[in-house]
Amino acid sequence: MFARQLLALAALALAVVPGRAHGDAKPAREQARPAQKATASKAAARPKATQGKKPAAKAPARAPASSTKKGAKKPQRPSRAAVSRLWHTAPPGRTAPLDANGRPMLVLQALNVPERVELTATSERGGFGAHDLDRAAHLLRDTRTGNEHPIDPRLLDVLYRVAVHFSAPEIRIISGYRTPRPGKRASNHAKGRAVDLVVPGRTDEEVAKFVREQGFVGVGVYPTSGFLHIDVRERSFFWVDYSAPGKRNRTRGILADLAAKSDARALARGERGVDPFSISTDFDAALAATAAKATTSEPKVDEDEDEDDDG
Repeated sequence: MFARQLLALAALALAVVPGRAHGDAKPAREQARPAQKATASKAAARPKATQGKKPAAKAPARAPASSTKKGAKKPQRPSRAAVSRLWHTAPPGRTAPLDANGRPMLVLQALNVPERVELTATSERGGFGAHDLDRAAHLLRDTRTGNEHPIDPRLLDVLYRVAVHFSAPEIRIISGYRTPRPGKRASNHAKGRAVDLVVPGRTDEEVAKFVREQGFVGVGVYPTSGFLHIDVRERSFFWVDYSAPGKRNRTRGILADLAAKSDARALARGERGVDPFSISTDFDAALAATAAKATTSEPKVDEDEDEDDDG
């Protein structure tokens, strides 16, 4: 107890000594000198390049590469069904343009290339001039190779009747001409006689039902791929194919009796199927064959159901 009292008194004595407890000017300067020396020594120890400059701000720490990639989802491609729905969606309020005679024009819109043509028909059932046939052939070219092929005029006539019947603002083309593959039988695509298409605002089955009545046509419905195949040929053939794009075809012929009746009605209207497709350097022989065919009343059978329709 006594020792504690002595310590307390000693502390009190130090507190009341002038210049210690209240800190007058002289002792304050004396206390500052050691601090200034220490500061000067630290400044001398710094590299010359950094003297008088602010320290550089530290770059924000990067997240580990694994944390940015981890959990990131790859963009998914739209499903085939979603793409097909988009193909079949009609543009709101749009109609086909009219020609100078007030007749609807045939509008072809390619889906694989951003191209569009408007063709003028010469009658209610079609008929197109040489210039428009050339424009159609360019739009319907093989987009993989750039190759072009003349388009059978009757194919455009069928497309025009489809467009007029359904008041379609355009016919959307998925595939037209295809360059023949070596070692394979040439399909109607390779002859400039076929297109794969959709009619916006209409189902493929609706369009197929109408085209089957035209006579001398091939009509294939592809429900899995989501499009309709139309071609012109010597004898009608109708089918359904549930194969996916790029897969082996699974063609199933349907409505054979309707195909025969449609061709008979077309003959009664004075229409005929297309001539067999061939390439020859003998022009006189080709003319003779055409004349011989004109004397017959029955079209030649053609069982080509277009085995190369993979969309």
